[in-house]
Amino acid sequence: MKSRASIKRILATLDRLYPFDNTCFLHYDDNAPWQLLFATILSAQCTDDRVNQVTAELFVQFPTLESFAGANITDLENAIRSTGFFRAKAGHLQKSAQKLLHDYGGKVPSDMESLTSLSGVGRKTANVVRSHIFNIPSITVDTHVMRISQKLGITKFSDPVKIEFDLMEILPKTHWIRYNQQIITHGRQVCTARSPKCEICELKKECDTFVIKENKPEKRGN
Repeated sequence: MKSRASIKRILATLDRLYPFDNTCFLHYDDNAPWQLLFATILSAQCTDDRVNQVTAELFVQFPTLESFAGANITDLENAIRSTGFFRAKAGHLQKSAQKLLHDYGGKVPSDMESLTSLSGVGRKTANVVRSHIFNIPSITVDTHVMRISQKLGITKFSDPVKIEFDLMEILPKTHWIRYNQQIITHGRQVCTARSPKCEICELKKECDTFVIKENKPEKRGN
């Protein structure tokens, strides 16, 4: 496990590279927080860019919770088809809309228990909503946060919930939300899953998987 000094260096580097502005990667109307909830449900196994393309039309076709709750399920499925797992996701959106209207007066709740009682909402989705809608310090464990936190030796776990609680214990609460966004940005720009740019990574000295590539002499033919 990383020392406190190492954690402090990692966070200082992230703060320098990616100044925190609490910008959400998913698009939604500030006056309709349920849109972020629904966009995050759609983001499962789908890129944020694709979700943003889909919701740009989806929230015009279905502009209110009532329209989702009473939608023809086939129409809803077709509207989100390109996000993948569209049948399950359409069911989650409709059931969540109905529960929000029936149990919460059309308002998005802020507590973890209520959020995770909604169809298709796990801790990751709930933490996105809590962070961006309510500004509640939360750790959101997506694929970038999971992968890079492991590389940096901040957690040894592979289970998202265990990683979340690991990071909550290790990181100062003031950095919970910003760490999410900084690591996601770093994962998209530098430490990509397929071709990480290790040589230019300013966190490489803290990375447990970084290996200096040695220049080997070319083999000459006989």
